[in-house]
Amino acid sequence: THMCLCFLGSNGALCQCGSVRDKHDSVATGDFFGAAIMTQWNSQQHSSECPTDAYGELHFAGSGHRHSHFLRLSCDTPPELVYTLMTSHWGLPSPNLVVSVVAGDGHEKIKPWVKDVLRNGLVRAAQSTGAWILTGGLREGIARCVGEAVRDHNAAAPASSQKKVIAVGLAPWGLVHNRQQLVNPQGSFPARYYVQNTTRDSCCLDNNCQAFLLVDDGTVGRRGGETTFRASLEDYISHLRTGSGSIEIPVLCMLTSGDCSMLERLDASLRKATPWLVLAGSGPVADLVCELQNILPPATLSPTSGVEEGVDHGSVSAELRDLIRDKVRRYVPTGTELEKLVDHALSIYQTIDLITVFHGNQEGSDDFDTVLLKALVSASKRISSEASECTEELKLAVAWNRVDIAKAELFNGDIQWKYNDLEDSMTDALINDKPQFVRLFCENGLNILDYLTYQRLESLYCSLSDTSLAYSLLHKRLTERQLLAGSVPPVSRLLWDLLGDVCQPFYYGPLGLDPFTSTRKSLKHINKLLKSECSYRSQRCLSPWAALFIWAVLQNRSEMAIYFWEMTGESVLSALGGCKMLRELSKFESETESKVAMKELAQTFENLAHDVFAECYQNTEGRSFTLLIKKSPVWGNVTALQMAIAADARLFFSHDGVQALLSQIWWGDMERSTEVWKLIVTFFLPPLVFTDIITFRSVEQEEEVKAETAPHAKDYDSMDRNDATAYSLANIIQNSCRILLYFFFAGSSSNDSKRPFLVSRWRRFWFAPVTSFLGNVLMYFLFLLLFAYVLLVDFKPPPPQGPAPSEIALYFWVFTLVCEEIRQVGYYHTKRMKNYIQDVWNKCDLTAILLFIIALCCRMFHWSYDFGRSVMAIDFMVFTLRLIHIFAVHRQLGPKIIIVGKMVKDVFFFLFFLAIWLMAHGVANQALLYSYDPRPHWIFRRVFYRPYLHIFGQIPIDEMDGKSKCTHNMTLIDAGAEPCLSTYANWLVVILLVVYLLFTNIVLVNLLIAMFSHTFSKVQEHSDTYWKFQRYNLIVEYHSRPCLAPPFIIISHIHLFLKRYIRQIPSAYDFLLPIGGQSILNTWEAIQKENVLSAQNKRQRESDTARLQRTAIKVESVIKQLGEIRDHDQRLRLLEAELEFCCNSLSWMADALCQSDLIKAESPRPLLKGEDTLIST
Repeated sequence: THMCLCFLGSNGALCQCGSVRDKHDSVATGDFFGAAIMTQWNSQQHSSECPTDAYGELHFAGSGHRHSHFLRLSCDTPPELVYTLMTSHWGLPSPNLVVSVVAGDGHEKIKPWVKDVLRNGLVRAAQSTGAWILTGGLREGIARCVGEAVRDHNAAAPASSQKKVIAVGLAPWGLVHNRQQLVNPQGSFPARYYVQNTTRDSCCLDNNCQAFLLVDDGTVGRRGGETTFRASLEDYISHLRTGSGSIEIPVLCMLTSGDCSMLERLDASLRKATPWLVLAGSGPVADLVCELQNILPPATLSPTSGVEEGVDHGSVSAELRDLIRDKVRRYVPTGTELEKLVDHALSIYQTIDLITVFHGNQEGSDDFDTVLLKALVSASKRISSEASECTEELKLAVAWNRVDIAKAELFNGDIQWKYNDLEDSMTDALINDKPQFVRLFCENGLNILDYLTYQRLESLYCSLSDTSLAYSLLHKRLTERQLLAGSVPPVSRLLWDLLGDVCQPFYYGPLGLDPFTSTRKSLKHINKLLKSECSYRSQRCLSPWAALFIWAVLQNRSEMAIYFWEMTGESVLSALGGCKMLRELSKFESETESKVAMKELAQTFENLAHDVFAECYQNTEGRSFTLLIKKSPVWGNVTALQMAIAADARLFFSHDGVQALLSQIWWGDMERSTEVWKLIVTFFLPPLVFTDIITFRSVEQEEEVKAETAPHAKDYDSMDRNDATAYSLANIIQNSCRILLYFFFAGSSSNDSKRPFLVSRWRRFWFAPVTSFLGNVLMYFLFLLLFAYVLLVDFKPPPPQGPAPSEIALYFWVFTLVCEEIRQVGYYHTKRMKNYIQDVWNKCDLTAILLFIIALCCRMFHWSYDFGRSVMAIDFMVFTLRLIHIFAVHRQLGPKIIIVGKMVKDVFFFLFFLAIWLMAHGVANQALLYSYDPRPHWIFRRVFYRPYLHIFGQIPIDEMDGKSKCTHNMTLIDAGAEPCLSTYANWLVVILLVVYLLFTNIVLVNLLIAMFSHTFSKVQEHSDTYWKFQRYNLIVEYHSRPCLAPPFIIISHIHLFLKRYIRQIPSAYDFLLPIGGQSILNTWEAIQKENVLSAQNKRQRESDTARLQRTAIKVESVIKQLGEIRDHDQRLRLLEAELEFCCNSLSWMADALCQSDLIKAESPRPLLKGEDTLIST
């Protein structure tokens, strides 16, 4: 602290330091020959320092706020000590940005728009960046407005963000009201501070600041004592490093209003290259700076030469100095110090590029953060063009999500960005969902292959929000498996649960696991791996775009996921994979809004897959087929068709290209235009296959396809090597269809060309899926006829009388069906039994077989013969209902089957309401009509059965009237006699019956009809899509089935058994192509994707919304131009008025001179054009 050592006062009562004589000691008030010759008091010369007596914590009485820290310090205290005290001892977080709000006298009137800028612009910017706001610290002027803005923000913001807004008050100690309450040489913890006149401006401390630095320069009641220390603190912080230690903390001074002394403060700060933000229209000094900026730009000076030493006034023209003098005289009331103020203004003019002007009354507070960031960026670019010096400004742009500023100021070509400069900002943009910045970084030097390692991928998963669904699912698996949080194994397990068994597990390669390893062995290996060094984390992610796409999809980040989808390869498969994951995630989501967003994003990806495949199909039909059946190593060796069926992508399946491929597989080597009657006739008369009744592809065409595709098929895996450059894109597209046909048809019967014509034609007919389907349908009808014949005519008694030969034939037929189901279970074995059980028709098959086995066992014994016959009858119904699945392939019947299935679900809701009314009416009716009836089976019939029949009109009127034969004897009733009805409440029974029939027959039945109508209209609208989707399952089933139908299928089963288990020949699934040619195929697919995206962008640009946005921008530009024109018009009017005044004055002078005898003109005075004509007339 400072103490005045010399009393200097003209009137003898008040010293120039501001204190009265009584506050000075005897040494200061004595005249020791020094005060007599001194006229100006100086803090450094006339005061002495002593230890501070005011520090600690401050509690504002009656405010309810938390304690604030305060310190009384000298004006020349080293700023590094104060900064260490604030961060280390007071616990204030280190700032990422410092905004120093500078204003003039605290009694000036604050304009409303300035308050709005402080409230909605400055504090919001400070919250998003973790900034310190340096204010005056008193409840007056701008400092009070900043404090109120911080208070309102802290009240509205969540608790986690309140610490980010730090308001630090720097006030002169001698100006603080009630400062004696803070004095305590031992420190105050806390000091109680009473605030008076809270509704008006005062010099009391503002309770909205978190810390106070009370600067003592020895003066009392005077302003400006903290200016020197404030400037040194700003300069010191600007040379410090942020928390990461990579860049310096940016410091920005904001000028509002201001008096003439502010020019010196502004000049000194600009000499240290501190950027300033000036609020135009807030006060005279601010307006003066704006006028200086409107002058023609000064000569370019080096920021390190000339500026710090002052202005070379000899190099400044007299015209410029006069112009600036006029502007200073206009805005600042000056006295004898006019030339000094002009010098400061000239110095400010030389560094005007460090000043950014904000027109708050025109731009609005919403644009304040933009202007703030531009000011920092401009200052950093002026200091250095190195990218490392602008890293913090880039982080600020990312934090505020202002990619437009980043493009205009940081990525305009002036700065050469490197990978290391963008790495941290890229992570920040990913975690905080800034897809536009991710795109910008990838376009300006960030290599995603170097960026995404498995360790960084784990860190991204560790950054998931605690409230996100993906976080809860991962945490659940961490609890179950006891793995490390954020590691790759739980992510792999989550993807396995979402995608199911359609693909192999993800990230097993870097973990050193075999995809076919059991779960228990995998967990043991993973636990052992995580306890070691985890060397896989340093490896690059093999498919970085796909990994980031999955990461974004799991968090339901639509824009980010779409961008990563645009960058990843295998567009169709990736979009279908995202659709599958989102639809599975929506099943776990409990919040309606999030669930709807997931479903919408899933539909968006299905639309993208549909559009890209449509473009591919339109470009090249054969190559688009390859996209559907090609295995992908990135997505766990799954095909697009398999992923589409798992994702329930009905729109995708409805595309003509997908249906064309399925039809090609369905008909095999036969022409797709073959009539069904020809197939039926040929089926019953097999020799007709050797005639021309059925058209096959010509032998010459098939031989040509085989000859041309065989070498391409053999070299298919080598297309990624260097010799791939020998193929042009046209050749690749031309050969793609041949490769596809080879794998489908030539590959499955590669030896047909070596076989005789009879054998070849025979195989081409019977091996087609359509022939297998037709044979199964016909033989199934024969099976049902045999079943009905046995059940109705030839069902013999138990042995030894039965069973009959026809029944034994039925048993053998069912045995072949059981063998086929076992074969299907063996096919699904690698994909778990769950997939087999999930199919509805497989459940129907298992139910029918189980009932048949039960009936077979029961009919063999006399005591259970009738029960076995009953079960056999019910089983016949189940087998008959199985026909519905067969007719699903029909174009008209297929959608109707779906409608029936959905209507069955509606019936269950109807039965629920009906059961409630049945029980209510049945129990009441039984209680009113029968006073005593102990027979349980009759009670059940009267409570449930009879009310149900009432719905259909079966109402026993005679029984209700009591006219039936009955008895009141309880003994006879217990023996089984019919009890008599109670006629006491017959009228009530009738009323209840009327109400019951009214509700059931009118309300419930019509409700059921309305539900059926809604279901029918909804499905019928998309009937073609539904049919095409379910057609795939049927084609897959019969494509993989043996060509022979039951009961002859047993021959195929024996053949397969010998082939698989005796000869050890592995099975081959013809719906898959081997992995190979990925690069060329992905390039072609990426070209089609770019075409789709270009078309979408074009449609978006031509949409009404985009046109309205462009029109709005143009209108805003026109409005600004009109405002400028209005200003120019006002200036022209002023010039016109001044010119008219000058003309009138000159005219008056000329007339006066003409009338006087002072000057004798040799010629008459000049006249205006037209004036001579007027005089003559």
